[in-house]
Amino acid sequence: MEQVDVVVIGAGVVGLAVGRALALAGRDVLVLERERAIGMGTSSRNSEVIHAGIYYPSGSLKARLCVQGRSLLYAYCAERGVAHRRCGKLIVAHTPSQVAGLSGIADKARANGVEDMRRLTAGQAQALEPELRCEAALLSPSTGIVDSHGLMLSLQGDLENAGGMVVCHSEVDAIEVCGGGFRLRTTDGTELHAKGLVNAAGLHACNLAGQMQGLSQALVPRPWFAKGSYFTLSSGRSPFGHLIYPAPEPDHHLAGLGVHLTIDLGGQAKFGPDVQWVSDPDDLDVDAGRAELFYAEVRRYWPALPDGALQPGYAGMRPKISGPQEQSADFRIDGPAAHGVPGLVNLFGIESPGLTSSLAIAQEVVGLLR
Repeated sequence: MEQVDVVVIGAGVVGLAVGRALALAGRDVLVLERERAIGMGTSSRNSEVIHAGIYYPSGSLKARLCVQGRSLLYAYCAERGVAHRRCGKLIVAHTPSQVAGLSGIADKARANGVEDMRRLTAGQAQALEPELRCEAALLSPSTGIVDSHGLMLSLQGDLENAGGMVVCHSEVDAIEVCGGGFRLRTTDGTELHAKGLVNAAGLHACNLAGQMQGLSQALVPRPWFAKGSYFTLSSGRSPFGHLIYPAPEPDHHLAGLGVHLTIDLGGQAKFGPDVQWVSDPDDLDVDAGRAELFYAEVRRYWPALPDGALQPGYAGMRPKISGPQEQSADFRIDGPAAHGVPGLVNLFGIESPGLTSSLAIAQEVVGLLR
Protein backbone atom coordinates (compact mmCIF):
# COMPACT_ATOMS: atom_id res chain seq x y z
CA MET A 1 0.00 0.00 0.00
CA GLU A 2 1.44 3.37 -1.05
CA GLN A 3 2.03 5.90 1.73
CA VAL A 4 1.08 9.56 1.10
CA ASP A 5 1.24 12.54 3.44
CA VAL A 6 -1.96 14.31 2.33
CA VAL A 7 -4.59 13.34 -0.25
CA VAL A 8 -6.92 16.00 -1.68
CA ILE A 9 -9.99 14.58 -3.42
CA GLY A 10 -11.18 16.81 -6.27
CA ALA A 11 -9.19 18.85 -8.78
CA GLY A 12 -11.54 21.77 -9.21
CA VAL A 13 -10.34 25.28 -8.45
CA VAL A 14 -10.72 24.78 -4.68
CA GLY A 15 -9.03 21.37 -4.60
CA LEU A 16 -6.14 22.67 -6.69
CA ALA A 17 -5.78 25.78 -4.52
CA VAL A 18 -5.76 23.60 -1.40
CA GLY A 19 -3.24 21.17 -2.92
CA ARG A 20 -1.01 24.06 -3.95
CA ALA A 21 -1.11 25.68 -0.52
CA LEU A 22 -0.31 22.40 1.23
CA ALA A 23 2.57 21.66 -1.16
CA LEU A 24 4.00 25.16 -0.65
CA ALA A 25 3.76 24.53 3.11
CA GLY A 26 6.05 21.51 2.67
CA ARG A 27 3.47 18.73 2.64
CA ASP A 28 3.69 15.77 0.23
CA VAL A 29 0.39 16.15 -1.65
CA LEU A 30 -1.55 13.93 -4.04
CA VAL A 31 -4.70 15.37 -5.68
CA LEU A 32 -7.09 12.73 -6.99
CA GLU A 33 -9.64 13.61 -9.71
CA ARG A 34 -12.37 11.27 -10.96
CA GLU A 35 -12.67 12.97 -14.37
CA ARG A 36 -10.21 12.87 -17.27
CA ALA A 37 -8.94 16.41 -16.64
CA ILE A 38 -8.89 19.11 -13.98
CA GLY A 39 -11.81 21.46 -13.40
CA MET A 40 -14.53 19.60 -15.29
CA GLY A 41 -17.24 20.04 -12.65
CA THR A 42 -18.60 23.23 -11.08
CA SER A 43 -15.31 25.05 -11.75
CA SER A 44 -15.80 24.95 -15.53
CA ARG A 45 -19.54 25.77 -15.51
CA ASN A 46 -19.92 29.13 -13.82
CA SER A 47 -19.86 32.85 -14.59
CA GLU A 48 -16.09 33.26 -13.99
CA VAL A 49 -16.83 36.29 -11.83
CA ILE A 50 -14.47 37.62 -9.16
CA HIS A 51 -17.01 38.67 -6.53
CA ALA A 52 -16.49 41.63 -4.22
CA GLY A 53 -18.23 40.11 -1.15
CA ILE A 54 -21.47 42.08 -1.21
CA TYR A 55 -24.44 39.85 -0.46
CA TYR A 56 -23.29 37.45 2.24
CA PRO A 57 -24.31 37.67 5.92
CA SER A 58 -21.84 39.61 8.03
CA GLY A 59 -19.52 37.27 9.90
CA SER A 60 -20.17 34.33 7.60
CA LEU A 61 -17.41 32.28 6.03
CA LYS A 62 -18.70 33.33 2.60
CA ALA A 63 -18.32 37.01 3.49
CA ARG A 64 -14.90 36.72 5.12
CA LEU A 65 -13.33 34.31 2.64
CA CYS A 66 -14.77 36.11 -0.41
CA VAL A 67 -13.27 39.45 0.65
CA GLN A 68 -9.94 37.85 1.57
CA GLY A 69 -9.98 35.63 -1.50
CA ARG A 70 -10.75 38.49 -3.88
CA SER A 71 -7.63 40.39 -2.81
CA LEU A 72 -5.52 37.23 -2.96
CA LEU A 73 -6.91 36.30 -6.37
CA TYR A 74 -6.29 39.68 -8.00
CA ALA A 75 -2.72 39.68 -6.67
CA TYR A 76 -2.13 36.09 -7.77
CA CYS A 77 -3.48 36.68 -11.29
CA ALA A 78 -1.34 39.79 -11.70
CA GLU A 79 1.78 37.97 -10.46
CA ARG A 80 1.23 34.83 -12.56
CA GLY A 81 -0.12 36.49 -15.70
CA VAL A 82 -3.53 34.82 -15.44
CA ALA A 83 -5.99 36.70 -17.67
CA HIS A 84 -8.51 38.76 -15.70
CA ARG A 85 -10.19 42.16 -15.75
CA ARG A 86 -11.58 44.38 -13.00
CA CYS A 87 -14.59 45.42 -15.08
CA GLY A 88 -16.99 46.37 -12.28
CA LYS A 89 -20.61 45.46 -11.68
CA LEU A 90 -23.88 47.38 -11.60
CA ILE A 91 -26.65 46.15 -9.30
CA VAL A 92 -29.77 47.64 -10.87
CA ALA A 93 -33.14 48.35 -9.25
CA HIS A 94 -36.48 48.71 -11.04
CA THR A 95 -39.21 48.56 -8.40
CA PRO A 96 -39.68 50.89 -5.40
CA SER A 97 -38.84 48.05 -3.00
CA GLN A 98 -35.65 47.24 -4.92
CA VAL A 99 -34.62 50.90 -4.89
CA ALA A 100 -35.25 51.09 -1.14
CA GLY A 101 -33.28 47.87 -0.66
CA LEU A 102 -30.10 49.21 -2.27
CA SER A 103 -29.11 50.96 0.95
CA GLY A 104 -29.27 47.65 2.83
CA ILE A 105 -27.09 45.98 0.21
CA ALA A 106 -24.52 48.78 0.48
CA ASP A 107 -24.58 48.57 4.29
CA LYS A 108 -24.05 44.80 4.20
CA ALA A 109 -21.16 45.25 1.75
CA ARG A 110 -19.48 47.77 4.05
CA ALA A 111 -19.94 45.47 7.04
CA ASN A 112 -18.17 42.75 5.04
CA GLY A 113 -15.22 45.01 4.25
CA VAL A 114 -16.25 46.15 0.76
CA GLU A 115 -15.43 49.85 0.93
CA ASP A 116 -15.79 51.01 -2.67
CA MET A 117 -19.54 50.67 -3.38
CA ARG A 118 -21.19 53.75 -4.93
CA ARG A 119 -24.88 54.65 -5.16
CA LEU A 120 -25.90 55.85 -8.64
CA THR A 121 -29.00 57.59 -9.94
CA ALA A 122 -30.66 56.24 -13.07
CA GLY A 123 -28.95 58.96 -15.08
CA GLN A 124 -25.51 58.19 -13.68
CA ALA A 125 -25.95 54.47 -14.37
CA GLN A 126 -27.13 55.13 -17.91
CA ALA A 127 -24.19 57.46 -18.49
CA LEU A 128 -21.97 54.44 -17.82
CA GLU A 129 -24.17 52.05 -19.81
CA PRO A 130 -26.43 53.78 -22.37
CA GLU A 131 -28.38 50.57 -23.15
CA LEU A 132 -29.34 50.12 -19.50
CA ARG A 133 -32.73 50.84 -17.96
CA CYS A 134 -33.13 51.17 -14.19
CA GLU A 135 -34.44 53.48 -11.48
CA ALA A 136 -31.22 53.42 -9.43
CA ALA A 137 -28.10 51.30 -9.11
CA LEU A 138 -25.08 50.39 -7.05
CA LEU A 139 -21.62 50.29 -8.64
CA SER A 140 -19.13 47.70 -7.40
CA PRO A 141 -15.77 48.66 -8.95
CA SER A 142 -13.90 45.69 -7.43
CA THR A 143 -16.00 43.01 -9.15
CA GLY A 144 -14.22 41.40 -12.09
CA ILE A 145 -13.84 38.38 -14.34
CA VAL A 146 -11.12 35.75 -14.66
CA ASP A 147 -10.04 32.99 -17.03
CA SER A 148 -10.96 30.16 -14.67
CA HIS A 149 -9.21 27.46 -16.70
CA GLY A 150 -6.04 29.53 -16.93
CA LEU A 151 -6.23 30.01 -13.16
CA MET A 152 -6.56 26.26 -12.55
CA LEU A 153 -3.65 25.47 -14.86
CA SER A 154 -1.52 27.97 -12.95
CA LEU A 155 -2.52 26.46 -9.59
CA GLN A 156 -1.70 22.99 -10.91
CA GLY A 157 1.68 24.21 -12.13
CA ASP A 158 2.51 25.72 -8.74
CA LEU A 159 1.42 22.52 -6.98
CA GLU A 160 3.55 20.30 -9.19
CA ASN A 161 6.56 22.64 -9.04
CA ALA A 162 6.35 22.33 -5.24
CA GLY A 163 6.47 18.53 -5.47
CA GLY A 164 2.75 17.69 -5.48
CA MET A 165 0.95 15.60 -8.06
CA VAL A 166 -2.48 15.56 -9.75
CA VAL A 167 -3.81 12.19 -10.90
CA CYS A 168 -6.93 12.10 -13.08
CA HIS A 169 -9.16 9.07 -13.77
CA SER A 170 -8.85 8.34 -10.04
CA GLU A 171 -12.27 8.06 -8.44
CA VAL A 172 -12.23 7.19 -4.75
CA ASP A 173 -14.83 4.58 -3.84
CA ALA A 174 -13.84 3.66 -0.27
CA ILE A 175 -12.38 5.58 2.69
CA GLU A 176 -11.69 4.19 6.14
CA VAL A 177 -10.46 6.14 9.13
CA CYS A 178 -7.68 4.00 10.60
CA GLY A 179 -4.82 4.32 13.05
CA GLY A 180 -2.70 7.31 12.14
CA GLY A 181 -4.68 8.37 9.08
CA PHE A 182 -6.88 7.11 6.27
CA ARG A 183 -7.02 4.08 4.00
CA LEU A 184 -8.36 4.92 0.52
CA ARG A 185 -9.25 2.74 -2.44
CA THR A 186 -9.88 3.95 -5.99
CA THR A 187 -12.12 2.28 -8.53
CA ASP A 188 -9.13 0.71 -10.29
CA GLY A 189 -8.16 -1.07 -7.07
CA THR A 190 -5.30 1.23 -6.04
CA GLU A 191 -4.93 1.47 -2.26
CA LEU A 192 -3.34 4.41 -0.44
CA HIS A 193 -2.64 5.29 3.17
CA ALA A 194 -2.66 9.03 3.93
CA LYS A 195 -1.95 10.94 7.13
CA GLY A 196 -4.22 13.78 6.05
CA LEU A 197 -7.32 13.94 3.85
CA VAL A 198 -9.14 16.90 2.31
CA ASN A 199 -12.55 16.24 0.78
CA ALA A 200 -12.87 18.90 -1.95
CA ALA A 201 -15.14 16.81 -4.16
CA GLY A 202 -17.67 19.58 -4.79
CA LEU A 203 -20.95 18.11 -6.00
CA HIS A 204 -19.96 14.73 -4.57
CA ALA A 205 -18.46 15.89 -1.26
CA CYS A 206 -21.48 14.95 0.87
CA ASN A 207 -21.82 11.50 -0.66
CA LEU A 208 -18.09 10.90 -0.32
CA ALA A 209 -18.17 11.86 3.36
CA GLY A 210 -21.19 9.62 3.77
CA GLN A 211 -19.05 6.65 2.73
CA MET A 212 -16.27 7.34 5.23
CA GLN A 213 -16.01 4.54 7.77
CA GLY A 214 -15.18 6.12 11.10
CA LEU A 215 -16.88 9.51 10.50
CA SER A 216 -20.17 10.17 12.30
CA GLN A 217 -22.87 10.37 9.63
CA ALA A 218 -24.78 12.85 11.79
CA LEU A 219 -22.10 15.38 10.76
CA VAL A 220 -22.65 14.93 7.00
CA PRO A 221 -25.18 17.36 5.50
CA ARG A 222 -27.77 16.38 2.91
CA PRO A 223 -26.72 17.41 -0.63
CA TRP A 224 -29.05 19.57 -2.74
CA PHE A 225 -28.49 20.43 -6.40
CA ALA A 226 -29.53 23.74 -7.94
CA LYS A 227 -29.03 23.75 -11.70
CA GLY A 228 -28.31 27.03 -13.41
CA SER A 229 -28.69 27.45 -17.17
CA TYR A 230 -26.97 30.10 -19.27
CA PHE A 231 -28.01 31.60 -22.59
CA THR A 232 -25.57 33.38 -24.86
CA LEU A 233 -26.02 36.34 -27.15
CA SER A 234 -26.10 35.17 -30.75
CA SER A 235 -24.69 38.45 -32.07
CA GLY A 236 -21.57 37.99 -29.99
CA ARG A 237 -20.18 41.03 -28.21
CA SER A 238 -21.89 42.45 -25.17
CA PRO A 239 -23.52 45.89 -25.40
CA PHE A 240 -22.36 46.45 -21.81
CA GLY A 241 -18.89 46.91 -20.38
CA HIS A 242 -19.94 46.21 -16.80
CA LEU A 243 -21.57 43.12 -15.39
CA ILE A 244 -25.29 43.75 -14.81
CA TYR A 245 -27.06 42.14 -11.85
CA PRO A 246 -30.72 42.70 -10.95
CA ALA A 247 -31.24 43.85 -7.38
CA PRO A 248 -32.99 41.24 -5.23
CA GLU A 249 -36.31 42.01 -3.63
CA PRO A 250 -35.62 42.75 0.06
CA ASP A 251 -36.17 39.74 2.34
CA HIS A 252 -36.81 37.51 -0.67
CA HIS A 253 -34.79 34.30 -0.51
CA LEU A 254 -32.88 33.54 -3.68
CA ALA A 255 -30.86 30.41 -4.41
CA GLY A 256 -28.89 32.52 -6.89
CA LEU A 257 -28.42 36.18 -7.79
CA GLY A 258 -31.02 36.42 -10.55
CA VAL A 259 -30.60 36.24 -14.32
CA HIS A 260 -27.64 38.54 -14.67
CA LEU A 261 -25.46 39.57 -17.60
CA THR A 262 -21.80 38.70 -17.52
CA ILE A 263 -19.08 39.01 -20.11
CA ASP A 264 -16.02 36.92 -20.78
CA LEU A 265 -12.54 38.22 -21.45
CA GLY A 266 -13.27 38.26 -25.18
CA GLY A 267 -16.27 40.55 -24.66
CA GLN A 268 -18.89 37.88 -25.33
CA ALA A 269 -22.16 38.18 -23.38
CA LYS A 270 -23.96 35.46 -21.46
CA PHE A 271 -27.06 35.55 -19.29
CA GLY A 272 -27.82 33.47 -16.24
CA PRO A 273 -27.83 31.38 -14.26
CA ASP A 274 -31.43 30.73 -13.35
CA VAL A 275 -32.38 28.22 -10.64
CA GLN A 276 -33.84 24.75 -11.14
CA TRP A 277 -33.80 22.29 -8.25
CA VAL A 278 -32.91 18.85 -9.56
CA SER A 279 -32.09 15.46 -8.08
CA ASP A 280 -29.29 14.49 -10.49
CA PRO A 281 -26.01 16.47 -10.39
CA ASP A 282 -25.28 15.29 -13.93
CA ASP A 283 -28.47 16.89 -15.33
CA LEU A 284 -26.68 19.57 -17.34
CA ASP A 285 -28.83 19.89 -20.46
CA VAL A 286 -30.13 23.38 -21.23
CA ASP A 287 -33.87 23.49 -21.94
CA ALA A 288 -34.30 25.85 -24.91
CA GLY A 289 -37.86 26.47 -23.75
CA ARG A 290 -36.57 28.46 -20.78
CA ALA A 291 -35.52 31.23 -23.16
CA GLU A 292 -38.85 33.03 -22.69
CA LEU A 293 -38.16 33.39 -18.97
CA PHE A 294 -34.72 34.79 -19.80
CA TYR A 295 -36.12 37.32 -22.30
CA ALA A 296 -38.56 38.61 -19.67
CA GLU A 297 -35.89 38.94 -16.98
CA VAL A 298 -33.21 40.49 -19.18
CA ARG A 299 -35.56 43.04 -20.77
CA ARG A 300 -36.18 44.53 -17.34
CA TYR A 301 -32.69 46.03 -17.54
CA TRP A 302 -32.02 45.78 -21.30
CA PRO A 303 -35.32 46.52 -23.10
CA ALA A 304 -33.61 46.58 -26.50
CA LEU A 305 -32.77 42.85 -26.39
CA PRO A 306 -33.88 41.69 -29.87
CA ASP A 307 -36.20 38.74 -30.44
CA GLY A 308 -34.25 35.61 -31.33
CA ALA A 309 -31.01 36.97 -29.86
CA LEU A 310 -30.62 34.34 -27.12
CA GLN A 311 -29.38 30.83 -27.74
CA PRO A 312 -28.84 27.97 -25.28
CA GLY A 313 -25.33 28.00 -23.82
CA TYR A 314 -24.43 25.65 -21.00
CA ALA A 315 -25.58 24.71 -17.50
CA GLY A 316 -23.78 24.51 -14.18
CA MET A 317 -24.71 22.90 -10.89
CA ARG A 318 -24.52 24.48 -7.44
CA PRO A 319 -23.39 22.00 -4.74
CA LYS A 320 -25.80 23.20 -2.06
CA ILE A 321 -26.37 22.00 1.49
CA SER A 322 -29.65 23.93 1.89
CA GLY A 323 -32.92 23.22 0.13
CA PRO A 324 -35.50 25.23 -1.84
CA GLN A 325 -37.36 26.57 1.20
CA GLU A 326 -34.29 27.36 3.29
CA GLN A 327 -31.97 30.32 3.55
CA SER A 328 -28.81 29.68 1.55
CA ALA A 329 -26.29 27.88 3.77
CA ASP A 330 -22.82 29.15 4.54
CA PHE A 331 -19.68 27.31 3.48
CA ARG A 332 -18.84 24.42 5.79
CA ILE A 333 -15.15 23.82 6.35
CA ASP A 334 -15.23 20.95 8.85
CA GLY A 335 -11.87 20.27 10.44
CA PRO A 336 -10.95 18.02 13.36
CA ALA A 337 -12.58 20.35 15.91
CA ALA A 338 -15.93 19.84 14.16
CA HIS A 339 -15.91 16.06 13.76
CA GLY A 340 -13.13 14.71 15.98
CA VAL A 341 -11.18 12.94 13.22
CA PRO A 342 -7.52 14.08 13.20
CA GLY A 343 -6.17 15.03 9.77
CA LEU A 344 -9.56 15.33 8.03
CA VAL A 345 -11.11 18.42 6.44
CA ASN A 346 -14.49 18.16 4.69
CA LEU A 347 -15.51 21.02 2.40
CA PHE A 348 -19.30 21.13 2.08
CA GLY A 349 -21.49 23.54 0.11
CA ILE A 350 -18.63 25.29 -1.68
CA GLU A 351 -20.76 27.07 -4.26
CA SER A 352 -20.44 30.74 -5.28
CA PRO A 353 -18.29 32.58 -4.22
CA GLY A 354 -16.06 29.49 -4.15
CA LEU A 355 -13.99 30.53 -7.16
CA THR A 356 -13.28 33.97 -5.68
CA SER A 357 -12.63 32.46 -2.24
CA SER A 358 -10.44 29.57 -3.40
CA LEU A 359 -7.06 30.90 -2.24
CA ALA A 360 -8.50 31.99 1.11
CA ILE A 361 -10.21 28.61 1.59
CA ALA A 362 -6.82 27.00 0.90
CA GLN A 363 -5.20 29.07 3.66
CA GLU A 364 -8.00 28.03 6.03
CA VAL A 365 -7.45 24.33 5.26
CA VAL A 366 -3.68 24.57 5.75
CA GLY A 367 -4.31 26.11 9.17
CA LEU A 368 -6.69 23.30 10.15
CA LEU A 369 -4.15 20.64 9.14
CA ARG A 370 -1.10 22.36 10.61
